[in-house]
Amino acid sequence: MSFSVAQHVAEGGKSFSFEFFPPKTDVGERNLWHTINELHHLAPTFVSVTYGAGGSTRDRTIRLTGRIAQETDLLPVGHLTCVGSSREELAEIVDAYSAAGVHHVLALRGDPPGGLDAPWESHPGGLEHADELVRLVDSRGDFTVGVAAFPEGHPEAPSLDDDAKVLLRKQEAGADFAITQFFFNADDYFRLVDRANRIGVDIPILPGIMPVTNVSQIRRFAKLSGAEFPADLADRFLALGDDPEAVIDMGVEVAAQMCRTLLDEGAPGLHFYTLNRSNSTLQVFRELGLEAT
Repeated sequence: MSFSVAQHVAEGGKSFSFEFFPPKTDVGERNLWHTINELHHLAPTFVSVTYGAGGSTRDRTIRLTGRIAQETDLLPVGHLTCVGSSREELAEIVDAYSAAGVHHVLALRGDPPGGLDAPWESHPGGLEHADELVRLVDSRGDFTVGVAAFPEGHPEAPSLDDDAKVLLRKQEAGADFAITQFFFNADDYFRLVDRANRIGVDIPILPGIMPVTNVSQIRRFAKLSGAEFPADLADRFLALGDDPEAVIDMGVEVAAQMCRTLLDEGAPGLHFYTLNRSNSTLQVFRELGLEAT
């Protein structure tokens, strides 16, 4: 492995990355490649393709991530969750990533197979927690391992301090960097970093950004993730009425303003949840003056 996101940040570099949803059809896959090509000239530090809900679309995700490694000069980060797989199956997936040239893995516990309102149940013969998955990935070769972090706390965490301790356990298991769930208040991110730093977490924590393109969709995602969609921000968007272009423009403005604050106050980069659409992310980059020439 010749490049590590964690080492890049440790040496003072900024990480700018994009995350895509896994397409469910061949048409969706072609559309995704179109988006990837549109964002390619921004020279992202890495790109990633998620699993679908409950671990669905896993095979397509793995194949697409390998294809990015083999057919482009982009750095892919392979997603991996504990959902729906035994320890042996997870080891096989990690080995498949390695064989495809994918040496960065985002290790996640994943959502409960029965839905977010259901209690977490591990797969028979599988893993219970993300730190176990980090150890498994680390044991299979030379990987840089990323994990999740939660500015407003994981929905199952008893407290924000307990949530920070979970991130510390992931670091102790071998995690090299973290990516946060999306959020809408920069202070939530910096409070997370402070909590984590106080107990010994020193891995880079990349803030996750999701520009608003559709108010009802963002509200749904926020509810699912436990993130807060602030009422005053919702009011600003709702005041635009049925004008989708105005919503997108304001989404870019709001995201760019928060990103500027994050970078100015020391965030090690930005991770964009693109929703498989390039336009808003491109616009945010232009607003920040980051677009490659």
